[in-house]
Amino acid sequence: MYILYGSEVSLYTGKIRAYLKYKQLPFTEVLSTLSVYKKIIRPKTGVTFIPVVKTPSGEYLQDTVRIIDYFEAQSRANTQADTNTNNLSVIPNTPAQHLVSELFALWGDEWLVIPAMHYRWNKDNFPFIYEEFGQVVTPKAPKFIKAYFGKKLAKKFQGFVPLLGITEKSIPYIEDWYENTVLHYLNEHFATHKYLLGDKPCTGDFGLLGPLYAHLYRDPAPKQLMDKLAPNVAAWVKRMNNPGTAQQASTSASNDINNPNFIENDEIPATLLPLLKDMFTQQWPVLKNTSEALSNWREKNASNGNASRFIPRTIGQHSFKIGRSETGNVEEQRFISSFHQYKLQRVLDVFNSIEQPSPELVSLLEEVGGLEYMQLKVKDRVTIERNRLVFG
Repeated sequence: MYILYGSEVSLYTGKIRAYLKYKQLPFTEVLSTLSVYKKIIRPKTGVTFIPVVKTPSGEYLQDTVRIIDYFEAQSRANTQADTNTNNLSVIPNTPAQHLVSELFALWGDEWLVIPAMHYRWNKDNFPFIYEEFGQVVTPKAPKFIKAYFGKKLAKKFQGFVPLLGITEKSIPYIEDWYENTVLHYLNEHFATHKYLLGDKPCTGDFGLLGPLYAHLYRDPAPKQLMDKLAPNVAAWVKRMNNPGTAQQASTSASNDINNPNFIENDEIPATLLPLLKDMFTQQWPVLKNTSEALSNWREKNASNGNASRFIPRTIGQHSFKIGRSETGNVEEQRFISSFHQYKLQRVLDVFNSIEQPSPELVSLLEEVGGLEYMQLKVKDRVTIERNRLVFG
């Protein structure tokens, strides 16, 4: 039996909970109260981030990307040993779909955090949110007491909002983009496809689910918005959280109900192209600049004699743009997240692992503005050591 330490209010817990359900892994969930943080999470992982998964062998896994990597590696080993094993892998084995899956995973994990944090903290979600955070402090107390103590804890997370570039100046553009690009095109896609790439979820689906469930579907105000503007997205959220209900007549290109799979012939649905274009227009300039800033930070700190083995989570500020091409965008400042380079490397590694990209894949990347970005060379690669970022 696996143990999932997390919280319903946590963006990344929602992602990994759905994954464990989909993989049919036996697990129990333990609420990450202050006591659990103090006695388990911090001592066992060295950091204070959730979710954390404890394996039956007593290993503690942290970071949803690496947790999924761990279980996918186990799945591959089991499939090789037993050909009758269900095909529950979330990693497409064809190049274009593998790359697109990782692009959506990166987008969901790191870019959709912007609307997720805005709609949670700048909309009317209270006292619901305070009560939810109060679960962490006083899980057995009445609601009004949870709300009292939860408000104090919630203020800490609310303080991150402007660090993400969510300001009075950028908020109208964030809302316009989220409602008329993110929800609009995802709603169109899920009208004809159960998941991003066919009849079963890929890593990209789970990346999207984090923000689209815990913040943008579960919180009262954005839930009303999603139900109204994007009912197909809301239905997808429910499917992701209840994978057993997805065994029904297929609406996508691969329609074997007993063996759900990704779309044949490495096809990328045309309904995803507007979102891929948006990624490369808005997120990828930030990723490129992050990699450059991290190299500059390393050089500066080494020359000053301040080099540390572990890289801070933030390394200064840079500008970014957000909005829609139809209505214009806005430029704002945000903190540089060093961890974004770790996720950037994963996507580039997928592309670089393709021995000979097909003409179709090259054409796709050209169409969505991503081919040049796939040629990025990361000067100073990073890796994870004891759940913290290091150069390596």
